[in-house]
Amino acid sequence: MIRFKGTDNSMASTSSFDSQTILDGIRRWVEIETPTEVPEQVNKLTSIVAGQYRDLPVTLERVAGVDGCGDHLVVRSSWGQDRPGILVLSHLDTVHPMGFIARLPFKVEGDSAFGPGIYDMKGGAYIAYHAFRELCATADRSPLGITHMFTSDEEIGSPTSRALIEKEGRKAKYVLVTEPARDGGKIVTGRKGVGRFEVFIKGVPAHAGTRPEDGRSAIRELANVIQTLEGMNDLKRGVTVNVGVVRGGSRPNVTPEEAYAEVDLRVPRFADAEEFVGKILGLTSKTEGVTVKVTGELNRPPYEKGNAGASLYEHAKTIAAEIGFELIDTHTGGGSDGNFTAPYTGTLDGLGVDGKGAHTHYEQIYVSSIVPRARLLYRLYQTLR
Repeated sequence: MIRFKGTDNSMASTSSFDSQTILDGIRRWVEIETPTEVPEQVNKLTSIVAGQYRDLPVTLERVAGVDGCGDHLVVRSSWGQDRPGILVLSHLDTVHPMGFIARLPFKVEGDSAFGPGIYDMKGGAYIAYHAFRELCATADRSPLGITHMFTSDEEIGSPTSRALIEKEGRKAKYVLVTEPARDGGKIVTGRKGVGRFEVFIKGVPAHAGTRPEDGRSAIRELANVIQTLEGMNDLKRGVTVNVGVVRGGSRPNVTPEEAYAEVDLRVPRFADAEEFVGKILGLTSKTEGVTVKVTGELNRPPYEKGNAGASLYEHAKTIAAEIGFELIDTHTGGGSDGNFTAPYTGTLDGLGVDGKGAHTHYEQIYVSSIVPRARLLYRLYQTLR
């Protein structure tokens, strides 16, 4: 474990980590709205990000977007690419629709800076870039090569970037994820796995008034399915099953022929995933003449705090103490791209800026957290071996 000694070349000058300078950079990224479903906007920001790296010792790879998503950008340091190094994961897409910035314009009030996507996760993505820029300004290169990946589709489950993330993650020795800090600056060392499923039910239509005995209600069977799914919730084990979307029927006087539901599953461990994915895919009809079909899968594996992740956290905790703040870890139910790398590479998540209100009309970061979090990333770049 390499500990910070405070030597001149191990910590960039104070002026290079100026909160206003960094905040100005974050503002530029925030004021370009980047909903996942508007790839031309994501690509506009991707081009700006790529341009900000062009005077640094890096190679740039731009992966063309597919299936209605924007491009992905992979930035590789010119050194250390011949062996496993550090992979930094960030996403540039946000959940906020175009025009949301009129409702939530960039502004600073006290210690809070507001704007769409500023917390999740443009603030974190930017400080990782800034830390790398400062690293390049020093006489010494980091012991390991650094690859920073900016993706365009994390907010919809990373369908077009997952393979790229897993490929780069398997080559890396460490993975640092710039998702926002949690609950007062906590870092994330575990996340639940996420499963998504669709339920299709086919019944038999009939006139609900004159020939009800001829019908087989798909909606009634959907009610049975929902009860079964709700019964799978086990908060003690950390397993949650949520039926979040339902549709069915055509008219009030017709026995409904079809019904549909969308289901979200969260599981903390791989053993739970195997059990509950099997249960959900194995749902069957309780009504003669009605069929139930379930499709779906676990689209993010559980991110468990293994030995490599625990060691990485302890190292980061030591660095944070030397910088001047306590780094506490936590486990969360939300998924991230860290779920894809944690099963086989030491992964540390929640390295972004502290704040609150992700995905809301009051999303914000705490200005006072910008410099300490940027310094933490900078020192991780310098000290991981």
